[in-house]
Amino acid sequence: MTARIERVVTEGVVEIDGTEHKVENNTWIVGDDDEVIVVDAARDAEKILEQVGEREVLAVICTAGLPDHVSAAIEVASRDEAVVALHPKDKPLWRETWRETWPDIDMEDDGVFEVADVQLDVLETPGVTPGGVSLYCEALGAVFTGKALQADGPGKLGGEYPALADQLTSIGGRLFTLPGDTRVLAAHGDEVTIGDLEPHFDDWVSGSLTRDASSGDEDGPLSDGTRISGIKLNPDDN
Repeated sequence: MTARIERVVTEGVVEIDGTEHKVENNTWIVGDDDEVIVVDAARDAEKILEQVGEREVLAVICTAGLPDHVSAAIEVASRDEAVVALHPKDKPLWRETWRETWPDIDMEDDGVFEVADVQLDVLETPGVTPGGVSLYCEALGAVFTGKALQADGPGKLGGEYPALADQLTSIGGRLFTLPGDTRVLAAHGDEVTIGDLEPHFDDWVSGSLTRDASSGDEDGPLSDGTRISGIKLNPDDN
């Protein structure tokens, strides 16, 4: 049977540093008529499982440990005794939502998940969170980017870029090496392609994301304290 991708959209409120933010989340379901993997099970397990139907859930993969990425993970996984996967660097974030349990699998760069005869390759894409990951499915021409990259550019956390240099390194060195027609399926918002976003990368590196428009400083440091020279386009560079 042919593998496919389905989307479930949920809405809710996330509190970040004492401030509440209204958030709309995408939960992605990858699989066929028999089995699926759920990516970023957000807040409404009943709605997600309704979309899954009678199919077996093999795994719930969290692209980040943030509450709106993991809040329905345990309930969705428990129905079929599926495993929950998270990068170990995001375990402290996970603990803010789930105090009495841990994920089953510590994801690592270049790890692999299989479902319905397709493969999901783990790409470490830190920035918004230390353990942020993306999942590339070559067979389906799609990459699940979590908060790392969205239709409007690099994702934020509470309106801020926690580690923009790391995030741009992830985008340039991992995501923008994928084919241009690859679908970008983020945790928030509409889909886009790598080819749609890649032409904007130089502007992002030049500081357009955080530059104070009133300052007229076109070449200065980024507002989070990083400088252009601190952004590595290849994560393997030291």
